[in-house]
Amino acid sequence: MDIFEVIKAFLFGIIEGITEWLPVSSTGHMILLNEFLPLQVGETPEQIEHFYSMFEVVIQLGAIMAVVVLFWNQLWPFGKKNNKMPLTQQGVGTWVKKDIFIMWFHILVSCIPAIIVGLLFDEWFEAMFYNYQTVAIMLILVGIAFIVVENYYKGKTAKINSIAEISYQTALYIGLFQLIAAVFPGTSRSGATIIGALLLGVSRTVAAEYTFFLAVPVMFGASLLKFVKYIAEYGLDFSALGVTCLLVATVVAFLVSIVVIKFLLGYIKKHDFKVFGWYRIVLGILVLGCGITGLI
Repeated sequence: MDIFEVIKAFLFGIIEGITEWLPVSSTGHMILLNEFLPLQVGETPEQIEHFYSMFEVVIQLGAIMAVVVLFWNQLWPFGKKNNKMPLTQQGVGTWVKKDIFIMWFHILVSCIPAIIVGLLFDEWFEAMFYNYQTVAIMLILVGIAFIVVENYYKGKTAKINSIAEISYQTALYIGLFQLIAAVFPGTSRSGATIIGALLLGVSRTVAAEYTFFLAVPVMFGASLLKFVKYIAEYGLDFSALGVTCLLVATVVAFLVSIVVIKFLLGYIKKHDFKVFGWYRIVLGILVLGCGITGLI
């Protein structure tokens, strides 16, 4: 087993755990890391490419589990404890949390655009846009958008201050913003949904939480789809190195995500998102510079 590849997987897990939740583009950072430190798991160039394509998506499961663990009480729709809105006052319905089910229905509405486009055009978009040029451009454009939106809404009162206040229409609009990230790497799924939510009058804290919850079905579905496609083509004959890299990166992504999510929720209570906008702009310029000089 090549220990150097396992160390690379460890680094990929760290990057995934940090960038999946901060609005700086996890896919963009993963593409860049793989440019400078490519993961070499497989016997042929084709196998290496396909394994990495599956790897970068599947390790998102670690980040998803961090959300599930941290927000379990807000995500699990069954149980009598802390049931603010039981389906019925007696019988089995007292175990059903109606408010959480409603929230999940809204989240499913937000998922519809990404599901449709992902199923139909995932491989085409990946072939067209998964390159450093697109990453750099979207890092800069979304960074500028963060700064503009934050300056525009500075001092204004949010219209939506809880997830329960998000309507089906608002949920669909947020889903359309998320679609931008599904098409263009470097956008950031969390960045796109947070900007969309802010434009729709959602408070920063609620925008961040809704983004976390929305990630659960979206990222789980994307990971499952990638894994199934990989299995259909290459079967279940994983090498020991491949299994080790997947497990290491997934566990690391989970642990790092726990820390990052807690940090972000505390940070946005006192600060806006402009610092992430400036970071994106600087990083995008550096990426373009590296591309022009042939470093990537």
